[in-house]
Amino acid sequence: MSGRGAGSRLGGIAAWDIPQLRAAAGALGLIAERLVPWRFRLDAVGRRLGTAECWSGPAGTVAAAALLEVSTVSSGVQAALEESARLLGALVAAADEAQELAVAALTTAAVGGVELNAAGDPMPGLGLVPPVETAEQRVDRAAAALFRPGGVWRPPAAPVDPAQQAHLLADEAHAAAARALAAAVLAGEPLAAGWADGAVGFADSAARPTLFGQVTPPPVPVPAEDPGRVTAWWATLTAAQQSAAVNAAPAAVGALDGLPAWARDQANRIMLDRALQELAPGSDPHRTAAAVAAEIDHQEDAGQQVQLLQFQPDDDLVGLALGDLDTAAAVAVLVPGILTSPDDDLAGLTSDAAGVATAAKAAAPGLAVATVAWLGYRTPATVLAAPSSQLAQRGGPALDRALDGWAAARTAPGSPLPARTTVVAHSYGTLVASRAAQAPGQLATDALVLLGSPGTEALTAADLEAAEVHGAWSPADPISWSGWFGRGPVSPWFGDTPLPTEVTQGHTEYYDPDRVTLAAIGEVVAGTRRQS
Repeated sequence: MSGRGAGSRLGGIAAWDIPQLRAAAGALGLIAERLVPWRFRLDAVGRRLGTAECWSGPAGTVAAAALLEVSTVSSGVQAALEESARLLGALVAAADEAQELAVAALTTAAVGGVELNAAGDPMPGLGLVPPVETAEQRVDRAAAALFRPGGVWRPPAAPVDPAQQAHLLADEAHAAAARALAAAVLAGEPLAAGWADGAVGFADSAARPTLFGQVTPPPVPVPAEDPGRVTAWWATLTAAQQSAAVNAAPAAVGALDGLPAWARDQANRIMLDRALQELAPGSDPHRTAAAVAAEIDHQEDAGQQVQLLQFQPDDDLVGLALGDLDTAAAVAVLVPGILTSPDDDLAGLTSDAAGVATAAKAAAPGLAVATVAWLGYRTPATVLAAPSSQLAQRGGPALDRALDGWAAARTAPGSPLPARTTVVAHSYGTLVASRAAQAPGQLATDALVLLGSPGTEALTAADLEAAEVHGAWSPADPISWSGWFGRGPVSPWFGDTPLPTEVTQGHTEYYDPDRVTLAAIGEVVAGTRRQS
């Protein structure tokens, strides 16, 4: 090969189309990225098929299983494409380096009038005859002579024989080209592992353990794990692995903040069925389970979608969502006050949640709304216990963590944009919300509504970490101006945005559909209420 332009291996490297190679690697990565939301939509369809009114029974069950299989296969394909794209990135980097070195070698030879052979060695009689040494030794010597410690080539300070310089650059170009070739071979292996015998269908691919492995229940993180990490862990699982985790460890999955609502609902319904069958009839946990089952049946018979987000009957802890928490554009979390228990008051709290949803939809027609009847803490069981903040000290962090978990779940690949979230707290629940704001990290809510608050232990509304703080109190509600826990909306210095009430409005009438307050709460949840 001549430095004056004759073709050779070195000239071929110099002519590589690196932009096209980089575009091909990027296209493969883009395909893998686009598989993610497609797979999540596929999973959602599969989950609904078995219970959809348009298609139920054995046929729907078989179709759901088929979609689960396709989703599992697509997970394997996605992982293989991502690994291939990563290796192609190494190929592009090595090829780019090889081309730069090859061009430098050819330029140096041309300027120095040096003739190079196909291997990049100076031709005898036309330049320096290569020394008798190995290629590895030549590469090491080239690096020492021509490269800084970081590996960036620079022209030598002292004059160097052009034949020697071109020869060393050619060695480096060939070494980089060899690395590019090795990366190209490796890039094909992830996909070839599943299709070694040629093109096959999805069903055949799903049966290949070399690529997809045996589906076994994965270890479930402990409930104390950071919700964001839980969300990331869940996203790494295939649909089959997720289903296996729900069925193998429903108690753990049902209590795990950071998982999507559909997964917790499935897990907690398994636990609900077990509780109804195994707990002693008449016991407090069995009464709680019976109340939850009755309310779910009541709401679903009325055509309402229900998600059982939390179910711990031994501790009287229940979370029930109306609507789809995974897709709703607006979410309201109702936090009740004293004398509220699942077995006696879940139906009333759920009715309040339904009223808030109706008001929000009236404020913004067409808005997808989900409301949560949240009994995730033990409320004071007597009026005498109400002046103590002890239960709020436990309930606040629990509420904070629940909000963090729901927010984290909406950041998973394929999820809709995060929902506008409003915490609607009543009475002692406003103190719980205040304690949630005091927990480490930012409170994961956009708006906070304080109804009939006995005080929040906060000096101003700004201390509650929500961009919007709204308050409602009434002269006919002595709890709202009791000041048991310091400042609250009744204080003119608190700094909240007042919601309308009526002079005759009592402590339990803020959710009353015949009062003006409920419509205002709906506007806050929908994000349409003007700020004063």
